[in-house]
Amino acid sequence: MSAAEELSSDTDTDADLLRRALAEVREVIVGQDHLVERLLVALLARGHCLLEGVPGVGKTLAAQTLATVVGGDFARIQFTPDLVPSDIVGTRVYHPSSETFDVELGPVFVNFLLADEINRAPAKVQSALLEVMAERQVTLAGRTHPLPRPFVVLATQNPVESEGVYPLPEVQRDRFLFKVRVRHPSAQEELAILHRMSVRPPSPVAVLTPARLLALQDAAEQVSVHHLVADYVVRLVMATRAPHEYGLAELSDTIEVGVSPRATLGLVAAGRALALLRGRDYLLPDDVRDVAVDVMAHRLMLTFDAVADGVDPEEVVGDILLAVAPPLVVWNQGRP
Repeated sequence: MSAAEELSSDTDTDADLLRRALAEVREVIVGQDHLVERLLVALLARGHCLLEGVPGVGKTLAAQTLATVVGGDFARIQFTPDLVPSDIVGTRVYHPSSETFDVELGPVFVNFLLADEINRAPAKVQSALLEVMAERQVTLAGRTHPLPRPFVVLATQNPVESEGVYPLPEVQRDRFLFKVRVRHPSAQEELAILHRMSVRPPSPVAVLTPARLLALQDAAEQVSVHHLVADYVVRLVMATRAPHEYGLAELSDTIEVGVSPRATLGLVAAGRALALLRGRDYLLPDDVRDVAVDVMAHRLMLTFDAVADGVDPEEVVGDILLAVAPPLVVWNQGRP
C-alpha cells in the first residue's frame, strides 16, 4: 500500500484528511491561509478558482502544491496574446501516409489545469475554456471528449499590469466559483519565507488520491442545508438585484446588475464544502458568510460611475452582509 493510500484509509474522517491536506500545503506556502483554504474548498465544491494578485505572491506555487497533495495529473498553460484555441483544447492532425485525420487532445485533459495569466489571451482562447469549465468536456471534429474526473481550473491574473491584457468578460467570470485576491505577506511571514525557501524548499507529499477526492466531493454535496439557511442565501442574492428592498437604497446607483443564479448555487456548494472541512455535516449561516465575498464580488456588475469612483465590489458585498440578517441558530443543549 502506498503512503497516499495509507493516509486515505477509511479510518480517517473526512475532516481529518482535509486538515492534513491543508497542513501539507501550508508546509510549502507561508501565510496565505485564506488562499489555501479557498483552493481546497473550490475543489470540494467542484468549482473553479480565479486568483488575482501581483507577481511573486505564491499563486502558481499554491496551485502546483495543491495538485501534488491531492494527487492527479497537472498541467500549466502560460496564456499569451498569440495563443489560439487549438493550443489548449486540441486539434485534428492530418497524416499524409494514411490520408486520415487523427484527433490530438490538448493540455486541458488533466485533473488540475493552471491557466497562468489568463487575461493575456484573446477572446477566442478565453471562450474556448467556457465549454471546458462549464461542461467539463471538449468537442473536436464532431465528437465529444469528456475530461478526467476530478477536474478544476485554477486561473491567475495580474490586477495592475494593463498593457496587452484582455479583461475577462462577465460570462467567463461567472464560471469561476471563487475570485480570491492574493495579497502581499506580512513582515513576519516574509521572514518565514526567507528562512524556508532560501535553503532547500520543502517538498509536498500526496495526502489524497483522485478517487478519494471524488468521494469527498460527494460527501460535501450531502451536507444538510436547513430551509432557513437556504432562505438566507436567496436573500443575500436578491439584495444585489433589488437593494432598496433590503434597506440598501444607496446601492441602487452602485450596482448595475446583480449576481446570477450561479452565485446562489455557489454559495450553497462552497458553504457545504467549508462545513465539511470544519467537521460538520450541516450548513451554518457563518459558513455562507465566510465564502460570500469570494463567491459574489466578481459577479457584481457596477455602474459606470461606481467604477469611475473606484468602488470595491468586495466592500459592496460587505455592506450587503451587514444589512441582511442571518437566521438565528439555536443549539439544543440537551433540554427536552
